[in-house]
Amino acid sequence: MKAVGLTEYLPIENEKSLRDIEIPKPTAKGKDLLVEVKAISVNPVDTKVRSPKDKVESEPRILGWDAAGVVVEVGEEVTEFQPGDEVYYAGDITRPGSNSEFHLIDARIVGRKPKNLDFARAAAFPLTSITAWEALFERLNIDKKGADAGKSILIINGAGGVGSIAIQIAKKLAKLNVIATASRDETIAWCKKLGADVTVNHRHNLAEEIEKVGYQNVDYILCLNDTDGHWQAMTKAIKPQGTICSIVENEQPLDMDTLKSKSAGLVWEFMFTRSMYQTEDMAEQSNLLNELSQLIEDGVIISTCNDVVKPINAKNLRDVHQRLEKGRTIGKIVIDSWS
Repeated sequence: MKAVGLTEYLPIENEKSLRDIEIPKPTAKGKDLLVEVKAISVNPVDTKVRSPKDKVESEPRILGWDAAGVVVEVGEEVTEFQPGDEVYYAGDITRPGSNSEFHLIDARIVGRKPKNLDFARAAAFPLTSITAWEALFERLNIDKKGADAGKSILIINGAGGVGSIAIQIAKKLAKLNVIATASRDETIAWCKKLGADVTVNHRHNLAEEIEKVGYQNVDYILCLNDTDGHWQAMTKAIKPQGTICSIVENEQPLDMDTLKSKSAGLVWEFMFTRSMYQTEDMAEQSNLLNELSQLIEDGVIISTCNDVVKPINAKNLRDVHQRLEKGRTIGKIVIDSWS
């Protein structure tokens, strides 16, 4: 079967950084589904894993952690799906990724594809939606039914893939007052379209920026970019007894003194934790994807897909990786259909 893979970790400008390859078609066993992949999307995790390093793989490594497709086989332990089901999912970073015509995936982290979306638009959702959902409702413990309505949240990098979903669910489900960061006219407009009450410029001091729009501090902060660079501003902006959640690892030690004096918390969100550690509640990712599907079908959540590229091949994947590395994309980029 066709796939796109790597054996060397090279700059994306190098044609060998991602290559068209042929690999054997796998077979579904146990808890796995075999999915015929119809569309994929690309996330910053793809570019990070692929980034240059002094390492050579003995067998091609397949990246890709977002897909939508059709189930063609089910393992003997699978009861939730059957061949012909249309599904979407984000995958497992410890296993081969979705940049292949057929892909093995644990059924416990797979959801039914929204009926009102084609495969391309559906593929834009899983990784960013799981990340945003877990960050808001499981890490920050915000009530998704609106019990925390009226509280404030600062979402740093509102126009990115995760921010584009986080704004919507924070506003439409949790009923929070949403402050999103954006620095360009087009990203400001995008954040407001998705439901942000107000935007502030992350290229300026965030603590001062939120004061300018009427907030002395905020109940929650969701950091989706540059934890180190925003740390001082975040610890100043968070309310006493508030909580910061970040999805971006720090590169330098973080000064915790201000958080301690405020009895404020820092929590981390990593979407792959459940699959990586095979947690007892692993199936919660399937549940939340199914819940998200219903919200999409009901028109509560809108697509964050801003560009669809065809077909799925190494050249197009290299182009999308390069666009993501420049850091100026809005929403999600999807690659649709195998040639």
